[in-house]
Amino acid sequence: MNRVTRVATLLLTVMAGAGSLTAQVPTVSKGDVAVPDPTNAERLRTGMRKLWTDHVIWTRQYIVGAVADDPSASEAAKRLMKNQEDIGNAIVPYYGKEAGAKLTDLLKQHISIAVDLVAGAKAKDDAKVKDADQRWHANATDLATFLSGANPNWKMDDVQTMLNEHLALTTQGATARLEKNWAKDIETFDKILDQALHMADALSDGISKQFPKK
Repeated sequence: MNRVTRVATLLLTVMAGAGSLTAQVPTVSKGDVAVPDPTNAERLRTGMRKLWTDHVIWTRQYIVGAVADDPSASEAAKRLMKNQEDIGNAIVPYYGKEAGAKLTDLLKQHISIAVDLVAGAKAKDDAKVKDADQRWHANATDLATFLSGANPNWKMDDVQTMLNEHLALTTQGATARLEKNWAKDIETFDKILDQALHMADALSDGISKQFPKK
């Protein structure tokens, strides 16, 4: 199966479950312990995968447009910002509106800094790239601190490692695109998507463990 077919199949699969993130998850009993119903826990997992698939696809679409000076980049950026709201809203049923708004804000900062980083790299402005990269990693630390504070299953070091991997791969992808290294560009996006799904699974698994009755 080629990559296009794989992504298309994934999207068709996850779209069916994308709206279920806000639903309460019934539980089944194992002795005195309540555990998530496996079917509904999988819907949560599938929905989270849809959100993070959107995240990396629209990030890529923005980078492609921005590097090519294509006006579609601005619309891709708008859609990408909407995705950050969707991810923030996905945690509201578990952590409340204030937490959802906080996550959305941190994720929007993540995207805004990425825009600055791409602009600096395209202009070959090393100082701007360095500044954006430092702010990007500081934002990743803020995200890891927020998430690890909300859920004991999301360990600070683990979350920060995942986020830094996401940043490194995104930078590699943008660099390959700027250098017109198309083979590397495609190879890196494969890694970006796989790593994003790993993050999505870690988030949904953590929620299922923390809220087996919800």
